[in-house]
Amino acid sequence: MAKLGLDKTDIRILSAVQAHGQLSKTRLAELVNLSPTPCLARLTRLKSEGFILGYHADIALNRIVEFTQVVVTVSLSQHRKSDFERFEAHINALDEVTDCIATGGGMDYVLTVITPTLAQFQAIMDTMLSEDFNIGRYMTYIVTKHVKSRRPNITKLMSTAGVHPDKD
Repeated sequence: MAKLGLDKTDIRILSAVQAHGQLSKTRLAELVNLSPTPCLARLTRLKSEGFILGYHADIALNRIVEFTQVVVTVSLSQHRKSDFERFEAHINALDEVTDCIATGGGMDYVLTVITPTLAQFQAIMDTMLSEDFNIGRYMTYIVTKHVKSRRPNITKLMSTAGVHPDKD
């Protein structure tokens, strides 16, 4: 396995940023038990090396607007590279699609779509079908309640996978 180039302090920094988002260098340093200047230097390095992809806030969307959330599984009828590229380009252009993963097995993609109404969701699907993206089959699942939505525990995932950071 390739060496990560991360030590335990780096993992603590990544875990803190994942849990709390963008923090002041002082607060981050407190959370990871490191002085602020070296902590900021490590954070800068982690960003530049691509370990931190960005920051975001979890917004209570239901407090702002009524919406419909639908999970859609999609299977393409053709499995040519050009079919996948065309479908993915279309999905990337849709603001309503908030998440899309490619999968192996029975379905090619799993999408999360958020629209103000179910009718607007259906209009998106109708457009996808009429533009012939070679969708062989799709199934929709209306989200009725969020039970859990979290990022993985980095330390636990690494430990379970047998990946150990370098020593501090």
